[in-house]
Amino acid sequence: MRQTLLFLGILLLGGSCLRYSFTGAAIPAEVRTIHIPLFPDQSGSGLTDLSNQLNAALVDRFVNQTRLRLINDPSAADIVIEGAITGYRNMPFVIAGNQQTSLNRITVTVRASIRYRTEDRERWNKGFIGTGDFDPTSDPIRGEENAATESMDKIAQNMFNDSIGRW
Repeated sequence: MRQTLLFLGILLLGGSCLRYSFTGAAIPAEVRTIHIPLFPDQSGSGLTDLSNQLNAALVDRFVNQTRLRLINDPSAADIVIEGAITGYRNMPFVIAGNQQTSLNRITVTVRASIRYRTEDRERWNKGFIGTGDFDPTSDPIRGEENAATESMDKIAQNMFNDSIGRW
């Protein structure tokens, strides 16, 4: 009984500095704002909206699924996430009969960092990879676009998971 009361006391004291969101992200109470600029597309993919897709996916995770508020001034933000889309590949993934591709895989790579205003150095700076598959024989243009969107969603989710895992 005494151990249970001690555990509950520690839990209450420790939990007072954290805030819980419905996504399971425990964000420190002092962290209220985030800045997410467009990530420049340095991949040479030829797709025009990769930056917008990634930005929308990041805003969805960090702003719409937490209590963080998006602001435009990086010097005033509690957290700044930035980076660049560094690679894009569209390659055959499954070869069917007659040496024809029945499935292509889009692979997108992003280099990103997260920095807290209260810290002198980046919390992390690393690469992320996202993939998406599509059938090139059935509407290849829309298929590639959808696979690229799926790749960006995976990258944004992985960035979000890495961020909340360190809070």
